[in-house]
Amino acid sequence: MSNSPVVVITGVSSGIGRAAAENFARRGCQVFGTVRDIAKANPIPGVVLIELDVRSDDSVRRGIENIVAKAKRIDVLVNSAGVSLLGATEETSIAEAQTLFDTNVFGILRTVKAVLPHMRAQRAGRIVNVSSVLGFLPAPYMGLYSASKHAVEGLSETLDHEVRSFGIRVVLVEPSYTKTSLDVNAPQAASQLTAYDAERDTVFRTIQQSLGNAPGPDRVAATIVDAALGTWRMRRTPKGEASLLRILRRFMPSGPVDASLRKTFGLR
Repeated sequence: MSNSPVVVITGVSSGIGRAAAENFARRGCQVFGTVRDIAKANPIPGVVLIELDVRSDDSVRRGIENIVAKAKRIDVLVNSAGVSLLGATEETSIAEAQTLFDTNVFGILRTVKAVLPHMRAQRAGRIVNVSSVLGFLPAPYMGLYSASKHAVEGLSETLDHEVRSFGIRVVLVEPSYTKTSLDVNAPQAASQLTAYDAERDTVFRTIQQSLGNAPGPDRVAATIVDAALGTWRMRRTPKGEASLLRILRRFMPSGPVDASLRKTFGLR
C-alpha cells in the first residue's frame, strides 16, 4: 500500500466525490476523502476521512498538512466539492453568487495552492478538477453555476501550462446530468421575479425530468479515475450525453447550437 498512489478527493460525503473515492480504493490507491464535518460523515471502506472545508483557508491548510503527515506525499488531487444554484441571473443576489464561487472556484484555488508545494517538491502530480458540460455550454436559469464552471475551465487550462515543467498535469472532467443529491436538491435563488415565472418553471421542470432519467455517479467516477491515473488529456467527458455535447459544441455552428439548447429547455 505504501507504494500505491496517494489520492486526495474533496467532497466525498455523497455523489460523485463518494463514488470516486470508492473507485480509487478498489483500485488499490491510498485514498483520503475530505468532508466538512467528520462527526456526521458516513465511513467509506478503504478511505481515510479528513475534515476539511474548501471555503476556509485555515481548514484547507490543516487538512492538507494532516494528509501529508500521514502519507508523506500527494500524487493526485481531485477537486470534486461543489454546489449548485438555480435562478435567473437578475434574480441572483451578489451574496448568493459569492457563496457559489467560494466553493466552486475559490475552493479549488485553496486546495491547489495547498497541494502544489508538495507536488512541486516531488516533481510529479495530477490535479483533476470536476467541471461540467456547463463549463463550455450556457444553460438558461443556471447562469452563475455555469459562470463558475467556465471559470474552473479557464483556471485549469492556465494552471496546466504553469505547472507542467514540474511534472504536474491538470485535467478537466466534464459530466452532464448526473443523479446526485446535489443536483436533485439544487437550491434556488431566494428572490424570484414574476417576469421570469413562466420560463423559469418550464426550465426547472425540464431539469428535474432530465435528472430523473440521468445515470448515477459511477460513470463520472470511472472517468475521474481514468483522468487521474491514465494518460494525460486536458478534457475528459464521460461517455453518453456529455461526449455528444462536447462534439456538438466543437463542430456545429453557434446558431444551431443556440437553437438546440433553447429547444431542449423548452424556450421559444
